[in-house]
Amino acid sequence: MLTFEQKLEVIEAFPELTRKEVSMKRVNFQFEESLYDKKNVVYHLHPNGNGFVFVGDLPHYEADSRGLVNIRDFSASQLRSIIADSIDYLGQEPEPPYDKRWTNREGEKLDLVYEEPFWNIYTGKNLEESFGTFDDAEDYLLDQGFSERK
Repeated sequence: MLTFEQKLEVIEAFPELTRKEVSMKRVNFQFEESLYDKKNVVYHLHPNGNGFVFVGDLPHYEADSRGLVNIRDFSASQLRSIIADSIDYLGQEPEPPYDKRWTNREGEKLDLVYEEPFWNIYTGKNLEESFGTFDDAEDYLLDQGFSERK
């Protein structure tokens, strides 16, 4: 486990982050160029080494309901990687609205709709399935014999 000072050294190597002191000797690091209301990349880093990094709904992290990952036991390379991913995440434009009809050979219709953060498949107004990524939703539709209506 990295010490507080070692974690600070890794975090402060990211010039796009701004340090903000908070209560109980904790610090946050914010990404001021965030395209979202969310600006905290590092949240409540404490001198005991505990702290969190915001990853939103990135699929390769196990985040809590607020999109945060505990970094207490992270190595320097893991910490650099998760911070870079967080900055990329907050700096990207959101997915464009997607609402397309898919059909099969029998003429059945399903609608694939992006409703942040999920890709939902509807039969009429009824939700049939929900997925975390477009690729998973597309794989499901293709497996079920549907294709995107052009």
